[in-house]
Amino acid sequence: MSRKTQMRPDDRGLPRSERSTLTALAALLQEHGCLQPGEALPGLARDQITDRARSIGVCVENKTVVALALRYCGLATLPAALGRLPGLQQLDLTGNQLTMLPESLGSLVHLQKLYLDDNQLTALPESLGRLVNLEELYLDKNRLASLPGGIDRLAHLKILNVYNNTLDSVPTSLSQLTGLQEVSVGHNRLGSLPDSFWRLTGLRVLNLAENQLAALPERIGDLINLQTLDLGHNELTKLPESLGSLSRLTFFLYLSNNRLTALPESLANLRNVRYLNVTDNRLTALPENIGHLMGLQELRFYNNHLTGLPESLGQLSNLRELHGMHNRLEALPATLGDLGQLKELRLSDNSLAALPESVGQLAQLTHLDLRNNQLRALPESVGQLARLTHLDLRNNRLTALPALIGALPQIEKLDLRWNKLATVPGWLHRLEERGCVVLR
Repeated sequence: MSRKTQMRPDDRGLPRSERSTLTALAALLQEHGCLQPGEALPGLARDQITDRARSIGVCVENKTVVALALRYCGLATLPAALGRLPGLQQLDLTGNQLTMLPESLGSLVHLQKLYLDDNQLTALPESLGRLVNLEELYLDKNRLASLPGGIDRLAHLKILNVYNNTLDSVPTSLSQLTGLQEVSVGHNRLGSLPDSFWRLTGLRVLNLAENQLAALPERIGDLINLQTLDLGHNELTKLPESLGSLSRLTFFLYLSNNRLTALPESLANLRNVRYLNVTDNRLTALPENIGHLMGLQELRFYNNHLTGLPESLGQLSNLRELHGMHNRLEALPATLGDLGQLKELRLSDNSLAALPESVGQLAQLTHLDLRNNQLRALPESVGQLARLTHLDLRNNRLTALPALIGALPQIEKLDLRWNKLATVPGWLHRLEERGCVVLR
């Protein structure tokens, strides 16, 4: 719908103060070239603003403005008149150039969702604490060095996202917001968190990634409702045993890019976690009981110092992806073949000299990456991988290949470069003739 044909908001019956506020906002947008001269803010249904499908619009219900979107308009300031929309429930100011907010923002006492991502805010007004009905506050990608003291008055707050700012501390009073379910303070400058922070036992999602955390207290185990925890890209050298108390971790546990040399045995208690990432650390081994993580669907441990994998790995019956590149693996356990749901096995840049015969039992495997190892031969059972589409064998020490590879029914790409095959088997040509990409 073009700007000329967009619907005007139904402002019939709106109080004069609200009509004048909309007029002032329209004039501001006209100055920034977001509206044509004389054009009003387009009227939108609530769902059009709620799903954030439109950049600019206003929703009027029951003769009051209930939702307003002014996204990516290049606004550096807002008029104080914005506070004269007492029925406003959602305000979306994402992607502007705001460095400050008017104190009148505190008059929007019915506001439930406030989007301020991707601006240039260096501070928030103390009046923010008057938004007693606020449930969701989004402040990602600003320049905030601190949160206002009055934030503890937002008694209904459920979501607080302050990712990618310059916070070096979190106020102790944050612990009073016992209704918080999601907190994201990643990509800041946090070296520690106040002891009171661990009282937020209602948290389901916690993002502490990309900070300067060198240690975590045992009290992290008090966050028993956590479903997702991101601790990646910090300076952690060890993890508290209480991490194993987070038995409701269901979705993600990110521990990548730290300085970990070992993982706690208690990690095995996290039987419901689906995704575990411990990449880019200094691990020399995985816990022997890692097989207890029965819910695990994806395991990433590349860029570490592992020389072997525990036998219990084969108990991960729901595992779909295993990423173990850039380690020092010399052998794989025979139990690898018990991973009946595995679709991707990526083990490039290791020191593998052989594969277990059981690899042929991976009936669901589609991708097998073994480049940059020391393989001298492949087990005949590789020819049983009926669903394999990609096989990467670059830069090994292979002089021959199992002939059954040529009969793999779904193979699409076979990379044999930088090996020294004694002869080129005829079945390679037949694979090429049926459309398989063969690189040698």
